[in-house]
Amino acid sequence: MSGYDPNPFAAPVDINPFQDPSVTQLTNASQNSIGEYNPFTENTRLTNPNQPTVPATKTTTPSQPAILQTSVEPTPQTTAVAAQASLLKQQEELERKAAELDRKEQEMQNLSFNPRQNNWPPLPKICPIKPCFYQDFSADIPADYQRTCKMLYYLWMYHALTLFLNFLACLAMFCVNTSKGVDFGLSILWFVLFTPCAFLCWYRPVYKAFRSDSSFNFFLFFFVFFCQIVIYIIQAVGIPGWGDSGWILALSVIKSNTAVSVIMMVVAGFFTMNALLALFLLKRVHSLYRRTGASFQKAQAEFSQGVFTNQSVRNAASTAAHSAFQSN
Repeated sequence: MSGYDPNPFAAPVDINPFQDPSVTQLTNASQNSIGEYNPFTENTRLTNPNQPTVPATKTTTPSQPAILQTSVEPTPQTTAVAAQASLLKQQEELERKAAELDRKEQEMQNLSFNPRQNNWPPLPKICPIKPCFYQDFSADIPADYQRTCKMLYYLWMYHALTLFLNFLACLAMFCVNTSKGVDFGLSILWFVLFTPCAFLCWYRPVYKAFRSDSSFNFFLFFFVFFCQIVIYIIQAVGIPGWGDSGWILALSVIKSNTAVSVIMMVVAGFFTMNALLALFLLKRVHSLYRRTGASFQKAQAEFSQGVFTNQSVRNAASTAAHSAFQSN
């Protein structure tokens, strides 16, 4: 019966639950552990340089290429240098244009005081005959047409050289065969006649056409130059008795004198080359003519205006009208 209260009717005794031995033991242990904890000592232990460091183990992971996505922006110095270079380039361009304008203005002033003097043919000053025409490709002809105009000028020079060689070939033929005097005489006539006529009838018109974009001069050139091509073909054929050292005449002489025949064949080759070059340049000029906007109506208008504004034509017309009036 020792486990039961001996006097159940006695006054109850106050019991403090916090004074239970098991509870007090736990609270005391927790207070002691809190009191002994010093955070500074732990931090000191972590930051102590004398403490040996343990090397970190390197994890072996598959390496991936580094991708750098950086935007390259010009620095202010680079931008300033580029802007300065651009300004210098623009300044040089403006200075060049200003110099070009000054040169043209000076040329115009010189022309206003000193009219253009004829410079072709380039004869020496001591020669009593003075130049008859003014020719300056850079001043008169636009840049797009200068090459073609110069090629036509060189063709005319080649034309004159061919006629001179034709004269020499006919002279050689006449020396070995005196019965060929007609060909020799006609070769002199062709050289004297066709050299200036070619210059006046088809080279000068195309020069004026390119210079002033004249439809009338273009049509004049096409007509005369086509006739010139036909003449080149006839001369290359070499009909006997026509004064042309063409292929037929050269082959007919080969039996009598081979050397003269070879000379005449060379001249026949020159005539053939003349015809080919003329065909090429005719096509070239025609393509340029189509781009200029010229037309037959403009050619008629230019011709009418030129006739009515020509002082000689007007004087002749007024003289004829006055004579007709007096006769009535």
